[in-house]
Amino acid sequence: MPVEPSSAAQADGPLHRSFVSVRGADELVGAGVLIAPQLVLTCAHVVNSALRRARFDTDLPSRKQALTLVLPHIDREHRLAGRVVPQMWRPPRSRREPGQPTPPPAGRLPYYGDLAVLELDTDAPAGAEPAPFLPPREGREVMAQWASGHVLTTLRAVTRVSAHPWIALDVVGGAVTPGFSGSPLWDRGRQAVVGLVVAAHEAADGAQLPMSVDQRGGPHPAMYAIGWSSIETELADLPPVSVPVVGLGRQQLLAALEELLPSRQAVQDCERTLAARLGRKSAGLAADVEEFAGLAIGVRRGVPELLDVVHAYLADRRPQALTDGGAWQQALRIARVVGPRERLTLKQRRALNAQLAWCRATDPVSLVRSVLPHADRLPTPGDLAEATDILEGYDPQPGQIMPPLIQGVVRIGVQERAAGREMEADDLDSWTLRAALRLGVASEAVIQHRADISTACTTTAPVAEQGGGPPKVQVELLPVAPGHLFTYQIWVCGRDGRHEVVLTQDTDVPSEQVVRDIRHVLRTAVQEHPETAVVEFFLAPAWLRLDVDAWELPASVDDSGFHPGIERRLVLRSSERTPETHAGWRRRALGLSNSPRVLLDESYVQPKVVRARLELPPEPGIVVLCCDLEQQGQMLRQCIQAGVHTVLWHRERHGRELAEYLMALVDAIDHNQIPEAVRLERIKAMAADPDRLTHDGSQLSLLHDGPDHRPPPLAPGPWALSTP
Repeated sequence: MPVEPSSAAQADGPLHRSFVSVRGADELVGAGVLIAPQLVLTCAHVVNSALRRARFDTDLPSRKQALTLVLPHIDREHRLAGRVVPQMWRPPRSRREPGQPTPPPAGRLPYYGDLAVLELDTDAPAGAEPAPFLPPREGREVMAQWASGHVLTTLRAVTRVSAHPWIALDVVGGAVTPGFSGSPLWDRGRQAVVGLVVAAHEAADGAQLPMSVDQRGGPHPAMYAIGWSSIETELADLPPVSVPVVGLGRQQLLAALEELLPSRQAVQDCERTLAARLGRKSAGLAADVEEFAGLAIGVRRGVPELLDVVHAYLADRRPQALTDGGAWQQALRIARVVGPRERLTLKQRRALNAQLAWCRATDPVSLVRSVLPHADRLPTPGDLAEATDILEGYDPQPGQIMPPLIQGVVRIGVQERAAGREMEADDLDSWTLRAALRLGVASEAVIQHRADISTACTTTAPVAEQGGGPPKVQVELLPVAPGHLFTYQIWVCGRDGRHEVVLTQDTDVPSEQVVRDIRHVLRTAVQEHPETAVVEFFLAPAWLRLDVDAWELPASVDDSGFHPGIERRLVLRSSERTPETHAGWRRRALGLSNSPRVLLDESYVQPKVVRARLELPPEPGIVVLCCDLEQQGQMLRQCIQAGVHTVLWHRERHGRELAEYLMALVDAIDHNQIPEAVRLERIKAMAADPDRLTHDGSQLSLLHDGPDHRPPPLAPGPWALSTP
């Protein structure tokens, strides 16, 4: 139901009180959003445009260079001066690592960074308030305003794809024109900003451009934004921001705090500590329980910070209050109502993410499903940080004392230890015990849970090795020249070690029928969490350049369609590994965790040179092909003969820039995560260019014979029915 104008203005009040216009010398260049009384968040390329610099200039602007800012909904005539905070300058860059500020090539989307925080010379005018923030959710309608903030330029959009570092949105109302960059993306239903608008997709000629006013053009059908989760990842020094206030549980929390902190001095000590943590002004001698709780309520991770401050105070002054239960347990319970989805303080969350960056043995999707087997419509995490963030939002099932977050981290630690990563496991164990203590979980319970998980993993190890992790749908594909018709058999390889044929097609059919049968098997034969299943095409080397990863079942009025390469992790595997090539494969598997990433480009034109590079110690298990298209087939065959596990290539293009892109995709990533990384690139290509003609993520192919490789029984060789 449409919102009436008066109620719409009221519903958008928090947005209007925080919306900032960024001006250049003569005109508006973009927008921003107030995140603290003297801090404004915007895009780095908006700052560059306002200062008349190149859009992707990476140099830090001088503190002497002030930008002109206006809060149009508060006081359109009151101009403010804002200067870039050096610690929070993130210019656009082509690589994930913040320390590598290489500008992205012109027209390349998505890139990393493109964020800046401006410090005002004075506080924002009366009536202005920092915006509340929440992470984005897929499928929700959001709105954004042009640089002027005028309601007539408001547009509405719906999230199409959410994948770090950006989210893609379809515009359903209004027109995207230059000047929207930096505009806060407002979720009216959740009353929160969920990201910043950063760029638009130009459909006319395939070009993709940041939405700053120095690029004129017509309206765009799609736009891109940086989600709040990505903003938090980029800006580690960002102070805690506001969140929408639920309003429930406040009085119960006050009652618990009054019992835990009975003296005025105790309240003042804790209030002063919490104010320092949150970067807020302390009330000093005027502090009471209301002031103390008010500091935390409505602030990102403010309630966990409050509990941590109280826990530290009680551990030092009244340790019996923590063990007696009562008020402390009540405070823990009601905190989940007052601050939903948040259990960790900012330092705890960042410390955990830093540890998870070193972990390689756990699949994020499998982790979430293992801890939350009965939850419906779970989002798909891209890494372990996102997986634990999902787990943090859930409470224990009735009868359980262990929060899903702690369960998940314990499980990660156990799997890291099983993979021989003792140091990573020890660090996670230490973090878990410290965090659990503050969440009201006894260390003995954590230790027992770890022992139970270790026993379960040991008991099920042989089955997991046979089943190869997530369930798999394996397609033994036999193309009929020239490759437009196919016969095939489809196998299911389950978590329980089941490996059986479920469908046979012995008459020639087109690719659309192959995709239709794959979806049928996913719906009927993969009983456990079909959305986690991997789709594997087994092909002879001569057919590996078939675009099977781009096949789809077109949508219709009665059917939403199905695109395996987008909706599932889809990989290619060779059906012609022999006992000899398997020996090389097995040898490389032993050193796969430290295997170098090798690029085979146009400089490798002779087969003997390629062979020599593949055999040069340390032997590569991961290869990127970026060579002339006529050489791809020969190089692929040589990689298979040498026993290489993974080969990534682009079916239609090559060149230096593409080689850098492909190498960056597999660099510093665990071998098991490469299929998901490639799937996300296909998603980005589809989001950025529905025809997928210009985006580098289009037409990617991945040969992926990992350590869990198990070919269908039809594959030749005496080892076909055994697990390597």
